[in-house]
Amino acid sequence: MTDLSSPTLKSTNGLPPLTAAAAVSETALIELIELLFFAYRDFTGDPDAILAEFQFGRAHHRILHFVDRHPGLRVADLLDILKITKQSLARVLRQLVASGYVEQRLGEADRRERRLYTTVAGRDLARRLLAPQLERMRNALRNTRGDSGPQVVEAFLFAMIEPAGRRSVQALLDETNRQPSATRRKEQP
Repeated sequence: MTDLSSPTLKSTNGLPPLTAAAAVSETALIELIELLFFAYRDFTGDPDAILAEFQFGRAHHRILHFVDRHPGLRVADLLDILKITKQSLARVLRQLVASGYVEQRLGEADRRERRLYTTVAGRDLARRLLAPQLERMRNALRNTRGDSGPQVVEAFLFAMIEPAGRRSVQALLDETNRQPSATRRKEQP
């Protein structure tokens, strides 16, 4: 066991030696990382069970989520959001289109663009996948201390995003928050 009362600790990974305070902090961070792994496992577990009914995976879920939340999303923008290759997107998107959950339309201003929309079935599936995650988030936030729980969690998650990507994520969130959900639904057939 590590002696945390020692003023400095020997490095075992080639990094400069840590002070006892830094070692405790690192231990706490490692525990947070582990909690994040467990939270992600359970956060995705409920939708995974639903997706299995359709022989779909997490890639299908992510595409459905963003297309449902951002009707008319360009394929190019979806690639940027998901940080996946065109080949990976094409395979999963083709399945969602063939299964009747997503439809592609040509852009009105630029006919070369492909715009994505969930169908009624796609919208229903996206909402079904979202329901257990909403409940898990509500329960987790209910158990945070103080009134600022949601803001603290939001700030924490935002800080976990690579600095270079934060602006585009914030723009995507702002776009969604400016547009009432009823308006988003009206845009879809």
